[in-house]
Amino acid sequence: MTDRAFCVVRAGALTCVQDEGRPGHAHLGVPRSGALDLPASRLANRLVGNPPGAAVLETTLNGCAVRPRRAVTVAVTGAPCPVAVDGRPAAWGAPVRVPAGAVLEVGAAVRGVRSYVAFAGGVAVEPVLASRSTDLLSGLGPAPLTDGAVLPLGHPGGPHARVDAAPAPGPPRELVLRMLPGPRADWFTKEAFGALATGRYRVSSASNRIGLRTEGPALERAVHGELPSEGMVWGAVQVPPDGRPVVFLADHPTTGGYPVVGVVAGADLAAAAQAAPGTPLRFVPVRRSAFRDRQEP
Repeated sequence: MTDRAFCVVRAGALTCVQDEGRPGHAHLGVPRSGALDLPASRLANRLVGNPPGAAVLETTLNGCAVRPRRAVTVAVTGAPCPVAVDGRPAAWGAPVRVPAGAVLEVGAAVRGVRSYVAFAGGVAVEPVLASRSTDLLSGLGPAPLTDGAVLPLGHPGGPHARVDAAPAPGPPRELVLRMLPGPRADWFTKEAFGALATGRYRVSSASNRIGLRTEGPALERAVHGELPSEGMVWGAVQVPPDGRPVVFLADHPTTGGYPVVGVVAGADLAAAAQAAPGTPLRFVPVRRSAFRDRQEP
């Protein structure tokens, strides 16, 4: 049994393995998946000397605890949270050396939703379609972590960063999502666009890796017929029958039968990953000429 691994002491509410996902398979019905907050995941990897696409742990709300079988350098980024090694406080947002057999405790998010834990060498579970990401919708990739599970680690590459702490944007106190009109914008009334642009929305507690659900004004449709299923992208704002917009995130379905009223700028989706339930949300319509950063993360 290799000692280049770690044991899960506490899995937390939802902790899963994520890298940069598996783009290019939508024609097969496979979502991209990957870390919801890519900048935070990339920063964690950079701090421990990994390439950007190395697999990390993505925690949700209440963190996790793991015990490495050999000494390893780790870094925790994303949602600010307490970090401890065998009960002693350790740095968040900086490289931390965890001795063999010690327990790394990643605590509950102080603000935000998702924290990222990078290990020097990366989490070396078997890739599926060239990615180690857990996909909650399709079931591809490793299962979410469970207490007692043992996950392998890769071999460290370059040296870890020599920093005391790395600056990073905090979770949003108000989520502002810039949005280009979608392919089915004409299915909605002018009043619906007014409500979308000026309505007071909040992030719903029903949000997950598939989509960020909202609470607020329902959008009135001008067309009430059925819509054949059509392609969906990360950031698509779909409107189900209750009229409340849903912003599709990394594990979104590749097709859907509800109209898409808009598409959110890719640069705004990391903040959406960190918006806790109850966070105020504004949709800001923008012109296509101001939408050049809409590329998927």
